[in-house]
Amino acid sequence: MRGDRDVRTEIEDFITAYAHAIDDGALDGWPDYFTPEGIYQIITRETFEAGLPLGIMLCEGRGMMADRVQALRTANIYEAHSYCHLLGRSQISAQATDHYQARTNFNVIRTMQDGGSEMFAVGKYLDVIRVQDGRPLFQERRVILESRRVDILLVYPL
Repeated sequence: MRGDRDVRTEIEDFITAYAHAIDDGALDGWPDYFTPEGIYQIITRETFEAGLPLGIMLCEGRGMMADRVQALRTANIYEAHSYCHLLGRSQISAQATDHYQARTNFNVIRTMQDGGSEMFAVGKYLDVIRVQDGRPLFQERRVILESRRVDILLVYPL
């Protein structure tokens, strides 16, 4: 992205704040990182490159995201764990004055209750980001996983 370094810094800070919020367990605020009609999808690279629509997780709109958080707090049964995101530098391009695309590579390390840690997910975020009321929000966040082998303990958003 040429030009406005302030916008680039703001978007990079936004992407980092998203990862930190998940790592810190602040999941109730997760939907607030998206536009009201925002899309969140987790999909394998193989499926994505084949142009197939079915992924591992799909939330269309903040309401579905809030329902997901509510379910993991009250209905889902799983072993307590935490994430630690390691992010690469984002590649950002402007599509319009308030519309950007970003690609950010990531690794997520998961730590279980017993203290054991493992590489849980590796991939890239493909984002469409809109600046609304001076604040970046995800219009789309596609989480493209490198492996088609996905642990069934995918409870938290990535």
